[in-house]
Amino acid sequence: MTSIAHLSIIVPCYNEELVICETHKQLTEQMKVIEKPYEIIFINDGSKDATLNMLKNISKEDKKVKIIDFSRNFGHQCAVSAGLKYCTGEIAAIIDADLQDPPAVIIEMLKIMETEQANVVYGVRKNRAGESGFKLLTAKWFYRTLNAMSEVKFPLDTGDFRIVDRKIIDQFNALKEKNKYIRGLISWMGYKQVPCYYDREKRFAGETKYPLRKMLKFAMTGLFYFSKKPLQLATSLGTICIGLGILYFLWMLIAVLSSLVHTVPGWLSIIGIIIFFGGVQLLTIGVLGRYIGNIFDETKERPEFIVNEVINF
Repeated sequence: MTSIAHLSIIVPCYNEELVICETHKQLTEQMKVIEKPYEIIFINDGSKDATLNMLKNISKEDKKVKIIDFSRNFGHQCAVSAGLKYCTGEIAAIIDADLQDPPAVIIEMLKIMETEQANVVYGVRKNRAGESGFKLLTAKWFYRTLNAMSEVKFPLDTGDFRIVDRKIIDQFNALKEKNKYIRGLISWMGYKQVPCYYDREKRFAGETKYPLRKMLKFAMTGLFYFSKKPLQLATSLGTICIGLGILYFLWMLIAVLSSLVHTVPGWLSIIGIIIFFGGVQLLTIGVLGRYIGNIFDETKERPEFIVNEVINF
């Protein structure tokens, strides 16, 4: 794609009516610093509030604002994928609309990219204001668990907040996967990737769009798309259980023959064994099912998202 902007800012939006005007204001103020052509791409991910109407009003006054409106809610990762597909910049910045990631950090990232001659500058959170201890703990352990189980090493304490150059953008758009774990895929690509440390702020307004259910789903996508170790663990667990079963059978046989125990044709041990091994089987089938489900989703070859309309492109 021919580049017509120096910087494309990609902003996924879902029910952000309370913050979207402030987001546009702060991004625009920061763009005055770079003094180069830029575009701000807002992706309306099926918002049910006034987000789209507010974006349309903004785009009438500011032609640098472009809008991609989805036909329904497809999810944050699909929205980012759409932004990367439609952007024209030499560099793309990915930032959420909630202003937890300060727009001013984008300028710092651009300086680091130029100084380090990097392809990717990713944000690393030093502090995370306004987030519960539970979320901080689970996020910390998720990234470390994913690194331990994955063949690809991911930077710790990072999100999708980053800037990437045109080489990364083009490589990303060439990927054919449908269910993307974007921060993982960008790490997988290689090239030169350097960190930018910053303090994460509280949400400017509104509520988080990632409740526990979505967080778990997102975590499972990252785990099962970048690691085969759950399959290996299921196999190992099955092997261990078979070994325990053989040892238990031998112990019972010796105990009965030597009259150490007087078995009552009892159901307790039988039920215990059935439950234990049945659980192992269900666990193994569940892990296999998850991988098969991923294969099923990819083979359907449905598009990642459906665009209802685009504005100012």
